[in-house]
Amino acid sequence: MSTRIGTVFGQELRQARRNLWVILATAVLGLFALALALFGAGQGSGLKVDVLTLTAVSLATLSVYLIPLIALLMSYDSISGEVERGSLALTFATPVRRWEVFVGKFLAQTVAVCVAILIAFGTVGCVIALLSETGQDGIFAWLRLMLTAGGLGAIFVGIGLMVSALTCRTARAAAAAVGVWLLLVVLYDVALLGAIMAAGEGIFATHVFPWLVIANPADAFRLYNLAMIDAAPVAGIDGLAQTLPFPPVAALAALGIWLVATIAIGSARTRRIVP
Repeated sequence: MSTRIGTVFGQELRQARRNLWVILATAVLGLFALALALFGAGQGSGLKVDVLTLTAVSLATLSVYLIPLIALLMSYDSISGEVERGSLALTFATPVRRWEVFVGKFLAQTVAVCVAILIAFGTVGCVIALLSETGQDGIFAWLRLMLTAGGLGAIFVGIGLMVSALTCRTARAAAAAVGVWLLLVVLYDVALLGAIMAAGEGIFATHVFPWLVIANPADAFRLYNLAMIDAAPVAGIDGLAQTLPFPPVAALAALGIWLVATIAIGSARTRRIVP
């Protein structure tokens, strides 16, 4: 089993490298992280917070938009594209099991996203640490950001592959991927803010709203990182959620549930594909 998954993993990773996805993702993440670090350098003295912590706070918000988009663009046509080209039928004709194809693709693309995050954020973090005073809290915040960013990327890689397996057509998969990104990253928060404003104070605000926030993987990632940084300035939906009892471990649990669910659904759907 491990050999078959490893074969799919290697093939998919080589394809990602040929498509320059890793280089492009690294460049985009690195440039944005560096820009935020330069901005944080000017704000750190006034807020009496080290630059690494401030940059981690900013990146926790920005990564919610960039990392899901990169992961979805990398994965949305991995299965649907091979169905259209006919190459998936050849893969299924080999002894490899269909769920192993999904898992191999998922692992390869997750590694590609994580490598981009590691290189981009790791390089910028080292530059910040060398050029400014950095405390232990800032280092922990940065490492926590990198680890959870990799988890967020893995979730949206799984979502992209799941969408690709469900649609089996590249055009439909692209439209679905954009729709998923808009729904989870943009529209979900807008809908929650509208709901909390309409409901006002009550059971919804105190008992339902916080769990609806962390039910979204993007919000769970952001809220976990902000909740673990005492000096993090928050506003909007993050500020509303943090005024209520919020266990950070619940956000991690929500991310884990999303990861398991996307792999399970995507693997089950891949078994039913008729290439």
